[in-house]
Amino acid sequence: MTRNVVDPVTELWGDDLVPVARALLTSAVHCFARRGFTGTTTRDISTGAGLSPAALYVHFRSKEDVLFEIARRGHLRALEAVSVPEVLAGADDPPSRLRAVMSRFVTWHALHHVAARVCQYELAALNPEHLEEIAGIRREFPELFRAVIVEGVDRGDFAPVDAGRVVRALLSLGVDLVRWYRSDGPDSPEQLGRFYADLAVSMVSAVPGPPAG
Repeated sequence: MTRNVVDPVTELWGDDLVPVARALLTSAVHCFARRGFTGTTTRDISTGAGLSPAALYVHFRSKEDVLFEIARRGHLRALEAVSVPEVLAGADDPPSRLRAVMSRFVTWHALHHVAARVCQYELAALNPEHLEEIAGIRREFPELFRAVIVEGVDRGDFAPVDAGRVVRALLSLGVDLVRWYRSDGPDSPEQLGRFYADLAVSMVSAVPGPPAG
């Protein structure tokens, strides 16, 4: 049984968008997730929102512009989820902060796995200007994780790990789940978040092995 009655995709769009634009973006997420960007037409998107084929162009310049808006808002919502000041302030040591950040990162990607799959795997269709803007947002995620890990290493809370490698591994774990996670699976987003948070702390607490050849 699906856990979420309300489509989580609808939570990604802000109040600055009119209802029709939000409906088009929601339809586009599901179309891109099923067919891919190249396999989706503007007619597919408009029809999925219960609108006429030309409705999309009233609110967006092109299909690529729709993808950009999905990617931009999706990445910003994910960043907001992991950098909530109140949450980080409540975690008073690096292990607690790493656990909080990883848990929220994974929980968000599991809850929004359909939209996140589009955000992660359809970016090649963006034009260079739009891709660069998304890349700028994406760079904030490793910086956030790296700051927590470096602090933990410096304080002696973590083993002397290679922070860059650990960050890449943690982000990859959180992002990869959007390929296989299903809402009717055995783990809720929150359960998966706690499990991955435990993994994250284990990765930086273990004694590192010999350097890779």
